Amino acid sequence: MRDTTLMTESPEFNRRSVLAGFGSIPLALGTRPAGQAPPPTGGPGEPMPATLLRGAGLLLTMDPAVGDGPLGILRDADVLMRGGKIAAVGRRLPARRGVRVLDAGGRIVLPGFVDVHNHLWQSSIRGGCGNQDLYGWLASCNRGTLARIGPRDMYRFARLAALDALQAGVTTVVDWVHPVPYETSVQHIKALDDSGLRFVYAMTQGPADADLLLRVKRELLDPLPLASAHISTHAGMATLGPLRRTTELARHLGVMLNSHVLEHPGDRGDDPVRALRLAGALGPDLLMNHAIHLTDDEIALIAEHDVRVAHCPLSNMRLASGIIRLPALHARGVKVGLGHDGGTNDTSDMFNVMKAAVGLQRASHRDPGVHPSIPAVLRMATLGGAECLGMADHVGSLSPGKRADVLVLDPGTLNFAPRYDWVGQIVLNGQPPNLSHVFVDGRMRKADGVLVGVDTDAVVREAERAAARVRDTMATTGPPRGANG
Repeated sequence: MRDTTLMTESPEFNRRSVLAGFGSIPLALGTRPAGQAPPPTGGPGEPMPATLLRGAGLLLTMDPAVGDGPLGILRDADVLMRGGKIAAVGRRLPARRGVRVLDAGGRIVLPGFVDVHNHLWQSSIRGGCGNQDLYGWLASCNRGTLARIGPRDMYRFARLAALDALQAGVTTVVDWVHPVPYETSVQHIKALDDSGLRFVYAMTQGPADADLLLRVKRELLDPLPLASAHISTHAGMATLGPLRRTTELARHLGVMLNSHVLEHPGDRGDDPVRALRLAGALGPDLLMNHAIHLTDDEIALIAEHDVRVAHCPLSNMRLASGIIRLPALHARGVKVGLGHDGGTNDTSDMFNVMKAAVGLQRASHRDPGVHPSIPAVLRMATLGGAECLGMADHVGSLSPGKRADVLVLDPGTLNFAPRYDWVGQIVLNGQPPNLSHVFVDGRMRKADGVLVGVDTDAVVREAERAAARVRDTMATTGPPRGANG
């Protein structure tokens, strides 16, 4: 995608083509060879670059007030990013003096993906325990490995996964974090912040360490402009007292409560939905992860209280957990977003997640018209995820005034071409390498297919060294039962 910086203003523009106004914008001069990532720009303390994406072949704004239909489609249209926000969307926007112009002709531009459920540290066990269900995987891979990861290696595993998510088009991630010491949280959050992602740190602690939740939020998260917090918990009748206290803490802090609910048929014994109801947790500030085995009455209950749901189809398939009742949730108006779910998704690929979400319902219902449709699943991966997190006034669509989390997709590749139905091809043919450019808060984080300012070879080497240390510890103390290397 050609990068230029204009030194003169464009001819007078048609004001009816502009959906939001803007002024003159300064930008450092410079050009670069095609295929070479530029140095980092717009870092902390630096002026935010202003960028105009010029002439996108297809622009999916996810805002019907900006474009046509439910996806807010515009063709041959421009996006101006200024000060970290979407400043203007429309056709033939003027390129004022000093604005960096990227030629997006023949490209697809859409909002960044919102991953509503992940466990980034689980990059440490990718591919592990591949013949296990949820309970076997937790016992054989998850619990034993986490206990052996210290702060410095937590940084390496979380950074690897965060950069993987970023290069694959995830611009907002909810990282559900198991109970860890404060020093480990320091490194985990540093890895997320260093990646440039917008992130939600969904933190968990036992009742005896609840003070750590307050400390992590106040000292580590609140100072970071791209960070926010959730309080994570286990929901069950046996732990109703702690669940009530955790719910009260989340309300006191003004953050969402985040819980795994009915991922496995065996979770029914905990009666988690009843526990959440008795704890007073049901409401729009509750995010349920998985929620596969809900009954009709439970679906009606969470719909009545506007509870949000994270759907992780690839993980559910891998662990043989079951198929979520997505059409029933949709019929009741429940807000559902898409998630990767860490180690049981094994890598970051929202295109694959979208395709699996569509395919699972079509296969189980034997109906190609069942929810979600292609447009519906694109919305789930972007604005729908933002709605689940209560962030739809900031991210999820290319609406003027929202934060500039933007993807540029190159359809001129062997896996994507030729053009037939680009909206369908995004879901059915798209892959992370199709994303040529990724912007988070207006900052270019990926350019011409390369992460900006990142030595990916070094990141991989450090993660391999961390994994070797974990393996050495296992050799000394004994591996987790059933781990397969």
